[in-house]
Amino acid sequence: MISIWEQETFYRKRDNVIIGAGFSGLWAAISIKEKSPEKSVLIIERNAVPLGASTRNAGFACFGSLTEVIADAQKMGWDKTLALVKMRFEGLQKIRQYFKSDEIDFELSGGYEILNDDKPLQYLNEVNEKLKSITGLEETYSLQQDKIKEFGLGKSQFLIENPCEGSLHSGKLLQKLLEKCHELKVEFLFGTEVRHIEETSDEVNIYFSEGFSVKADQLIYCTNAFSSKFLENENIVPARGQILLTEPIKNLKLKGTFHYDEGFYYFRNLGNRILLGGGRNQDFKTEETTAFETTEFLQNHLENFLKEVILPDQECKIVLRWSGIMAMGTEKTPIVKQITEKQFCAVRLSGMGVALAPKIGEVIANLM
Repeated sequence: MISIWEQETFYRKRDNVIIGAGFSGLWAAISIKEKSPEKSVLIIERNAVPLGASTRNAGFACFGSLTEVIADAQKMGWDKTLALVKMRFEGLQKIRQYFKSDEIDFELSGGYEILNDDKPLQYLNEVNEKLKSITGLEETYSLQQDKIKEFGLGKSQFLIENPCEGSLHSGKLLQKLLEKCHELKVEFLFGTEVRHIEETSDEVNIYFSEGFSVKADQLIYCTNAFSSKFLENENIVPARGQILLTEPIKNLKLKGTFHYDEGFYYFRNLGNRILLGGGRNQDFKTEETTAFETTEFLQNHLENFLKEVILPDQECKIVLRWSGIMAMGTEKTPIVKQITEKQFCAVRLSGMGVALAPKIGEVIANLM
């Protein structure tokens, strides 16, 4: 049993309880507190540090590559695609308004996409025309053939540049968001797993594995790929992203963030090292999992990609391998909505959580 002291402090009833302390959970808490400072907000996180995708990604401040935008428009239509691009563009701007670049190692070094076929180039003018009202640029995407040699990407045919994308340190961004939450008097229960939820006409009861519980007026699920336990009816498919990191490379030419094959491959320089991830389209079924593992098949595949595309004819050692879990679905639009009278969700960020979460936090705060 818990004591009266615990009952009246840590486990007391709150106005809002958020499950999940990743980017979407933290930005949601910040938006709620900025809108209604008098509201009490508690974030529950089952791990010692936020896990999932937020601290396990490749540190891309993602805007989206040309082929990705084309594929999204063909699948979802231009309205939904542009709304998503706008959300990412404004989300990245918001991060830079809140935090200094050196606090989170933010670099607006430009995003690039390697193409080995000229078909997407036919859409270049149309896409730029559509995106002009969002980015304010005549050419959001432009062909930069001279940079292929500059970056040492000799085996690539075309290179598309996009100045709206950059990179950052995901761990440092998460720490700054936690600091901001503490400043706004958001409270936390780390290392606490939610077992089940009961909603009554008056409140939501959140039960933990230890037999303890907390009550709330409203509950928000920010559990992304780990939502199936709570949101059985939503179209959420976990997608593991495997990553590797090289040792420092002498005279590394590569600088910026790079995409290949509709964003299924992504790599960047981390100082003078290369961070490379993706390739799950080589083994979709195995990678539809919430298990934090790396597989020999995909790691070998990524190493081959590194040798053939990024560093042709250059030997280098891999010093670190890890994986993160994203949430995908039949389309890329996030699921941000009211589920019951007192329960809400902000999930399925399709691997773009860094850029989307700042705006999704605002959307969820306005919904409540």
